Amino acid sequence: MATLVAAPTALCDATQGDARSPRWGAVYAMALCSFVLVASEFLPVSLLSPIADTLRLTEGQAGQTIAISGLFAVVTSLSFSVLLGRVDRRNVVLALIAMLIVSGAMVAFAPSYLVFMTGRALLGVAIGGFWSMSAAIAIRLVPEESVGKALAIISGGTALATALAAPLGSFLGSLIGWRGAFFCVVPVAIAALVWQAAALPKLPVAERQSARAMLGLLRSKAVLLGLFAIAMLFVGQFALFTYLRPFLEQVTHVSVVMLSLMLLIVGTSGFVGTVVIGRFVVERLFLTLWVLPAAMAVVAVGLALFGGSTIATALLLAIWGFAGTAAPVGWWTWLARTLPEDAEAGGGLMVAVVQLAITLGATVGGVVYDTAGAVPEFLSSAALLGVAAIAALVVARHDRNAAAG
Repeated sequence: MATLVAAPTALCDATQGDARSPRWGAVYAMALCSFVLVASEFLPVSLLSPIADTLRLTEGQAGQTIAISGLFAVVTSLSFSVLLGRVDRRNVVLALIAMLIVSGAMVAFAPSYLVFMTGRALLGVAIGGFWSMSAAIAIRLVPEESVGKALAIISGGTALATALAAPLGSFLGSLIGWRGAFFCVVPVAIAALVWQAAALPKLPVAERQSARAMLGLLRSKAVLLGLFAIAMLFVGQFALFTYLRPFLEQVTHVSVVMLSLMLLIVGTSGFVGTVVIGRFVVERLFLTLWVLPAAMAVVAVGLALFGGSTIATALLLAIWGFAGTAAPVGWWTWLARTLPEDAEAGGGLMVAVVQLAITLGATVGGVVYDTAGAVPEFLSSAALLGVAAIAALVVARHDRNAAAG
């Protein structure tokens, strides 16, 4: 998923990290959690075809396994803090990791589509809950001057999962089957649970979070424009990315080994994009916001036209991985600049919008893939990404006019 870090929730200062007791062990445990969550969310991308064969589904139906986790993540991210009240966030994190373990086991041994989707729904709850609290917890674990480093470490787990999940899933699936590949997540999640139980301190909550703050932001034209641009970016991205494996198999006609290599190219270039993009968003934020989705739209068209060439496809996927992983970083920077006083509420909205967009992208992409085929589906992704680029230009113009006025 793209790299998502939610804004802090209102937490009690009683156990906030200070210079005497930084909890770096807990920070690295959080990074492991983010790795497992993101890897679990996107494993179906590289295993879509064998899942469909085993459970007797179409590729589009199998793609809904990503949609269902995204849908439950949306609901969770919007309601989690309000519903939990003042429950100690340490206990919540441990419960979410335990839910991830149950989800992984259910998916790996699912005898039917219903059980498989139920397991993916539990994963969605874990994803939405974890990201809605991750940054707030990181702030509690280390001194103020080290918060940036702590967040970078947690985000590093996400970037690493983005780079490795798809190619590893494809490789493991060829060796031990898709069920074995999914089950490999379970022992890693158990390790994360044990580590968090040992390293994470108590995290009491000072006050309940109100839903009014989120709803109030929707009255802002700038926020609505930005959220629309973000939504179009992720809908377009996951309309293509979800169905990348069947495209490579049916259009590019790659072998299993080459498939893993292609997915590794996407992941590696994405990791590079996450590292490099920080140099541009500070001084050229708005240029970054529209150029990246525009580049992704061009890549989608290129794949539709030249997807039969292995070399051309590999080069295009390298660009796709770089732009697709770097783009969310730009939008998080925009959020921090646009809503410096309301980053908490804005962050919750953004997490919900991103997860909803992932759900819509996988759903719409699956319908188009099943009814029209791979090439039209990729062209529809290009159209959505083009809309995202235009929307980003509108956001830039609105913000410049607001600053000038």
